[in-house]
Amino acid sequence: METPVNHPSLTARATLAALAMGCLALSAPALAQTQQLLVSSEKDHQITVMTADGGVTATIPVCKRPRHMAFIGGGTQVLVACGDSHQLGVVDLASAKLVDTIPTGESPELFALSPDGKVAYVSIEEDNELAAYDLASKKRLFAVKTGGEPEGVLLSADGKTAYVTSEVGNAVHVIDLGTRKQVAVIKTGKRPRRFAMSPDGAELWVSNELGASVSIIDTATRQVKATLAFELPGMRKTDITPVSLLITPDGKTAWVALGRANHVAEVDVAQRQVRRTVLVGKRAWGLALNADASRLYVANGLSDDLTLVDTRSGKATKTVPAGRVPHSVLVK
Repeated sequence: METPVNHPSLTARATLAALAMGCLALSAPALAQTQQLLVSSEKDHQITVMTADGGVTATIPVCKRPRHMAFIGGGTQVLVACGDSHQLGVVDLASAKLVDTIPTGESPELFALSPDGKVAYVSIEEDNELAAYDLASKKRLFAVKTGGEPEGVLLSADGKTAYVTSEVGNAVHVIDLGTRKQVAVIKTGKRPRRFAMSPDGAELWVSNELGASVSIIDTATRQVKATLAFELPGMRKTDITPVSLLITPDGKTAWVALGRANHVAEVDVAQRQVRRTVLVGKRAWGLALNADASRLYVANGLSDDLTLVDTRSGKATKTVPAGRVPHSVLVK
């Protein structure tokens, strides 16, 4: 196991020291203005705090191998899955510290929160299950077996249904959270990884890492209704490995990170067609949009950086360092 490495800049050190002493007396609104991006770094065991333009303002040491993140506590805290610590970590943004941990099964991957934010549904890779944890009591509520190597987790808007990808099983497992039972298995492409749901809840998009494609599932029939395949000139299909994806709030556009192809694809949702691709860093992985969807942030796991993409022009505007093996991005 690697020892956590943290090398904050002098500015970052001064900022953290001032926070600890109360000298800056930053309010929650002020933090929201100055700390706009959070990037989890798997190899540095930290979260990098950045401005909207990619300037680093602080680094926050957390548990080992931080991956997926989500805001909790009304945006005052961040919940992070730490794969090598086998726990969820709770980060307080005002103090810039890890303030609590919740034990999980071995190697938690991704998670989804219940609509009230009280329960985390976590894919436990080594145990091949979806496990539910009460965040307040830290108790494990229940677990449901899935296929091998579960990763992506997404809940329906009403919080009644969970969808979980199985990388080994090439399938999506549908779980009724009321009965705590699996109710369907939907076959997808090879090695499904992550999800995006259309705003109306009618379509579930699933990235297939080894299939160079996205499976589009009709949530009513629980059937794959379409498959979107990706191609890039001069590139082998095996080098196109889609992982993260998201759909814009208006439901018109999907963005897909193409992994080792070092590009992201902009997709017309209605037409099921790629409008254009944008060259970014090495192994494009995590994705996030700002509030008006004018800027896309891309975490590049093999070049240790973050690419900022202007979504209107379809051009990368800059790429900045973001810690070793950046995984996920949050925009505050």
